[in-house]
Amino acid sequence: MRPHVKFWPARLPYEVGTPDTPLHDNLEVSARRYPHRDAIRFLGSRITYLELKRRVDAMAGWLQQAAGVARGDRVLLMLQNSPQFVIGFYAILRAGGVVVPVNPMNRADELQHYLQDSGARVAICADDLAALLAEADAALPADQRLRVILAAHYADDLPPAGSAAAEPLPEAWQAWLAADPALPAQAVAWRAALSRRCIPSTDETSADDLAVLPYTSGTTGFPKGCMHTHRSIMHNVVSGALWGGLSAEVVTLAVVPLFHVTGMLYGMHTPIYVGATAVMMPRWDREFAAALIARDRITHWTNIPTMVIDLFGSPNVDRFDLSSLRMMNGGGAPMPQAIAERLQQQFGLTYCEGYGLTETAAPSHSNPPDRAKLQCLGIPIIGTDARVVDPIDFRELPPGEVGEIIIHGPQVFQGYWRNPEATAAAFIEFDGRKFFRSGDLGRTDDEGYFFITDRLKRMINASGFKVWPAEVELLLYKNPAVQEACVISHKDPYRGETVKAVIVLRQAARGVTTAEQIIEWSREHMAAYKVPRLVEFVEALPKSGTGKVMWRKLQERENG
Repeated sequence: MRPHVKFWPARLPYEVGTPDTPLHDNLEVSARRYPHRDAIRFLGSRITYLELKRRVDAMAGWLQQAAGVARGDRVLLMLQNSPQFVIGFYAILRAGGVVVPVNPMNRADELQHYLQDSGARVAICADDLAALLAEADAALPADQRLRVILAAHYADDLPPAGSAAAEPLPEAWQAWLAADPALPAQAVAWRAALSRRCIPSTDETSADDLAVLPYTSGTTGFPKGCMHTHRSIMHNVVSGALWGGLSAEVVTLAVVPLFHVTGMLYGMHTPIYVGATAVMMPRWDREFAAALIARDRITHWTNIPTMVIDLFGSPNVDRFDLSSLRMMNGGGAPMPQAIAERLQQQFGLTYCEGYGLTETAAPSHSNPPDRAKLQCLGIPIIGTDARVVDPIDFRELPPGEVGEIIIHGPQVFQGYWRNPEATAAAFIEFDGRKFFRSGDLGRTDDEGYFFITDRLKRMINASGFKVWPAEVELLLYKNPAVQEACVISHKDPYRGETVKAVIVLRQAARGVTTAEQIIEWSREHMAAYKVPRLVEFVEALPKSGTGKVMWRKLQERENG
């Protein structure tokens, strides 16, 4: 018996039987059970479960009939949190397709890889990103380009200005939400597609069909697609609902991006599964978040620690009404102990940290709400086995000893898309079963709780956003001034870590290229969270006898 079983919450089963139904069937069920309950609240608008299902069906029919989406086809989805994201996601599934969720912060150079690697021929995006997506698409060979771009306008789902339902929005959002940019030639307006009221064909989707292809980076090269079936995602939906005590009476704050597996699970799939209400924010704003928690009586909030830190940084924090909150959980970055203690003392809330990866569809570990530990990953969740092993010989290590965390469970992905070599390297046989190598170093305590200590993989964790140096380096090499680049992490008091680029300039660029120019160029070619905040120019990068850049040497120097 694993040590943590002694402390297993009495209310929870050790295993759950995952339904033999696809994810979008959860919406069908909730729409029958709770047709008039709010499924989504978005900046003053309300969409019931019945209306959500109606729009999903209409969009699924359009994807099949007008866009030619067939079973197994990949469809790129690039939107901020909004009703259109949820409708687009579930419509792709209902049409038999595979969702490729992409961060809207990506630039054209990055988008080319997602389009080319996934083989998507249809894309759904916000209208303010349609031109950028068209630019990325135009750079691809003709036979690999998109057939159609479906462009959604966030303001379509906002109450009319001046109406009783209209909300006072953060000033920074107003121009962005009101903008109505011209669309590229291959784009179709969301409202036009929805108005056709197409009817989808008979659903033949299996629980073991591919459902979503989220991308994650690694130590080398460009991001890799993680193959998740309806069943692997469904396991974490069902077990997550049980773990967090979710029911139809729950109201969640969906502010973690839905394109990320954590936001996808807790801000969309799990609320839909139980028939709860999700209050959505397209971007983070601490004052607006506090107002929503108070007004909508939010009960459950999944976040990243920097959001809580920022909330406490508000001059109005002592006036915030968080009394409705019953559960606050998150991960992606360590929660500072001082903030967790203040949360407990001031608001009576225990922050339940968890742990997971894109490959595990978010959580593989979580702190039991009834017995959480601070600065801790928690214990393996329902149906999951995890161990700490020596990363060389894979023998299991006793409590207190640091090794690699390996994971076995129904939520573990099926492998990397079209990359059998990377897939083979990601798994080991242990105890007669296949375990996923997390690449993270950790330890357990005597009670079987897991703690992370370091990373085997080279990764920067900036405010919960995972930045993979190899990917940033590949993009930096496109800059004509850059001869060589090595990306490392720099300690940051707010973000935890931030991105630093150590660069050797080409001869012609030396003395004329500034760090600010490199940073400005990076803003145009990569997502904002990947952009180096610091740039250091050097004459040469340290290299091993085989010519490999010794990034660890630079990192150790940076850490002092």
